[in-house]
Amino acid sequence: MSLFIKNKIVLNQQKRVTEIGKRHAMLNDKLKVMMIMVMDDGEMSDTKRQKYAPSYPQCGTSLTLHRALYRVMAVTNLTEEENQKNIRQLYCSAEFTERLHSELIFLTAVNIPLSISAFLGNFLILIALHKENTLHPPSKLLYRNLAITDLCVGIAAEPLYAAYLISVVNKRWMICYYTDLLRVFSGFLLCSVSLFTLTAISVDRLLALLLRLRYRQVVTLKRTSVSALGFWFLSIVGSSTFFWNALMHKWYQYIGTALSLVIALFSYTKIFFILRHNQSQVHVESHVSDGQLRNEPRYRKAVYSALWVQITMVVCYLPFAVAVALTPQRGMSMSDYLTRQFTGSLIYLNSSLNPLLYCWKVREVRQAVKETLRQLRC
Repeated sequence: MSLFIKNKIVLNQQKRVTEIGKRHAMLNDKLKVMMIMVMDDGEMSDTKRQKYAPSYPQCGTSLTLHRALYRVMAVTNLTEEENQKNIRQLYCSAEFTERLHSELIFLTAVNIPLSISAFLGNFLILIALHKENTLHPPSKLLYRNLAITDLCVGIAAEPLYAAYLISVVNKRWMICYYTDLLRVFSGFLLCSVSLFTLTAISVDRLLALLLRLRYRQVVTLKRTSVSALGFWFLSIVGSSTFFWNALMHKWYQYIGTALSLVIALFSYTKIFFILRHNQSQVHVESHVSDGQLRNEPRYRKAVYSALWVQITMVVCYLPFAVAVALTPQRGMSMSDYLTRQFTGSLIYLNSSLNPLLYCWKVREVRQAVKETLRQLRC
């Protein structure tokens, strides 16, 4: 009986040793990850040190190692809200940005002209769309809504971003903090409206092909106006979650972006399959009427114009999405920060490119812009 008890005690001790070994191995792995992260070099507060202090004896471990351990345990226990808050603090910290002043000055010099071009270009497009009468009113409203969001980027989002960069260079941390919050909120808001509007344009083109003669009865100006207002309302509500629920905001981004891209992809794929089918049935009168054949080249141009705008948006947004996805969840290096700033500027570039695409791909808009410029010269 005593031998059985001794064996049981030995087994329990071996289990405890194995568990302690596993805990130390996990802590070691976290320490290795933490040592390659660029974190704030300042001292941790006493409150955090007491909260995350390890429960085992120090055993002669160096003070530097213990500070790293505190940081590992602090970082791994962060919630999503705390993580976002720390990222915002890093964006406005001298230790994190003081060696990047030349790059930030360059970005400022790039974004100020982009802001001016986005404002002037989209202002001209809005005037041109007001004068143009051949486009179907609901379609024209969607393009006008897209131009308004790009105009707001030029007069709000990009100036706020330039103010953020200037405040970082000049070490105006209070201004930096609030301009950073406002430019992120305005960026999410306007990007959401643009994405929803482009998705609605793709659906509009698909309905024009499927409904044929009933299209003007189903897709009315009133319904399109309600949809456009709904895009703004949904974007304001979704973007405002950035201030009070970081996890909900992240899911809003994922779900909204995924649904919009899937719907747009489905719409354009369906359009091209139908057009290809119609082309193969061109000699069968029961499938394709003469009127439909006459309108098809114009319809193709409208589809290609919308598709160019959609592809340009994806190309401008994709690098930033990749940069965010590749950023470690529990830490950000200076190279990660700089990559985000440069790829974020590509998003703002999209608002300056869209007016050029309208003038290049939409003949009616191009003529209206030329007429407006001639009147301004006089």
